[in-house]
Amino acid sequence: MSTFNLFKPAIFIAMMAGVAAGSIVTFMLLGKGASVDEHLVADKQPLYWVAPMDANYQRDKPGLSPMGMELVPVYDTAPDDLGEGPGTVIISPSVVNNLGVRTGLVERRELHREIITVGYVQYDEERLVHIHPRVSGWIEKLYVKATGDPVKKNAPLYSLYSPELVNAQEELLLAINRNNTRLVTAAKERMRALHISDSFIDTLVRDQNVQQTVTFMAPQDGVVDNLNIREGFYVQPGTTLLSVGALDSVWVEGEIFERQASLVAVHDRVAMTLDYLPGESWEGVVEYIYPTLNSETRTARVRLSFDNPNGVLKPNMFVQLSIQLNNRAQRLVIPREALIRTGDQDRVVLALGEGRFKSIAVKVGIIDQGFAEILEGLTAGERVVTSAQFLLDSESSKHSDFTRLLSEQSEQLADESVWVSGHVISVQHTERNVTVSHAPIATWGWPEMTMDFNVATPIDLSLLTPNATLRMNIHKTPSGEYVIIQVDDIASPVTLEHTHAIPMEEE
Repeated sequence: MSTFNLFKPAIFIAMMAGVAAGSIVTFMLLGKGASVDEHLVADKQPLYWVAPMDANYQRDKPGLSPMGMELVPVYDTAPDDLGEGPGTVIISPSVVNNLGVRTGLVERRELHREIITVGYVQYDEERLVHIHPRVSGWIEKLYVKATGDPVKKNAPLYSLYSPELVNAQEELLLAINRNNTRLVTAAKERMRALHISDSFIDTLVRDQNVQQTVTFMAPQDGVVDNLNIREGFYVQPGTTLLSVGALDSVWVEGEIFERQASLVAVHDRVAMTLDYLPGESWEGVVEYIYPTLNSETRTARVRLSFDNPNGVLKPNMFVQLSIQLNNRAQRLVIPREALIRTGDQDRVVLALGEGRFKSIAVKVGIIDQGFAEILEGLTAGERVVTSAQFLLDSESSKHSDFTRLLSEQSEQLADESVWVSGHVISVQHTERNVTVSHAPIATWGWPEMTMDFNVATPIDLSLLTPNATLRMNIHKTPSGEYVIIQVDDIASPVTLEHTHAIPMEEE
């Protein structure tokens, strides 16, 4: 028996437990008056009945569910009954308590913003020296053997045999023997131009002895990098022999996303930590922001500089950076956990008081670790749900119009909008266009007819399916187009027919 077969019973039990948990929540909403209070539905007739443990099992009359439980009635609640428009749900206090619903305040405050990112330790490029020969020749002796070897200033790096260097020495001695001051000065200057040290020139003048090889020294303290030569190599001008990088100070280059580049400024404080040294941290500031982005990763680079007297920061080390953004503007914010982000819309569940909740669309600005900025859709002093908001959003979204963002515009255009019932013929998702057969519109003098309408962005197109019936608010734009800006009372006959086709179990 395979391992997978051994785990099948456990997987089935886990799946059933998850279904039961979700069904219990659905029962709490449907069976305990999540949709409306009892006084609102006392004089109303149910739209249909659903199973307490399966909201997809619907019937047009009372009965028993496949699990033997009594079906729960679902009532139609008009916007006037709820007082807050389509999409408002009312939950009894006991259910609110059982769901653990918590709320947070919409308020104005400073956002403590920081960017958490990564970076790499690099040599201080202002103190990175590349060694090139200025004559052609052969490496006779190499004093540094590997990349990373430490070197001291004026320590020998390599010895080079070059006919040009031998000729330069002979020219100097010839000028000295002729006692020609101008020629002596010119010969010395030529040797210096070939990077021959003053100490070598002084020894040559004193001993009058031409050296077949010349030893070149390190220009500074540091470590060897990019060692590209070995003893016996033939080199010529333009050949990069090696580099010497200083480590008493280093650069750190951090990467930030393209959308964050405009938020970072020079002199912003930065905290740096390394996995290599747990518990240690370094404090610095952003010294430079590079003017170009990486074409492959679409990231911008920032540069920091740190003293490194003990050499613990080594090139190519991986570091974590926390950039503290210097921004003290007061912003309208909500707790970050209250925000519901989808592919095409951001929403929150507004707590209206007395057990009433409604999902509304919002426009989101910047987000930090604890709060999210709200640009449109909310005002200071309102309360939003921070716990169990996804369940409430699911219930509210079924009939919500999501037009809170457009409330001011809707008031101005009220004379150009009408409510009418209709029947969906077809839906074109790409063009956000629907074909609807609607009832007569007396206000505009329209008879009953079938026509195409554009659908406003806040409306979820998945709610509009072929053969669905609904009430829709049609708005006439100044350009003469007709747009559906609100929908309400959506019902799908196809879905109901399908559920009717499921035989009820007989007792």
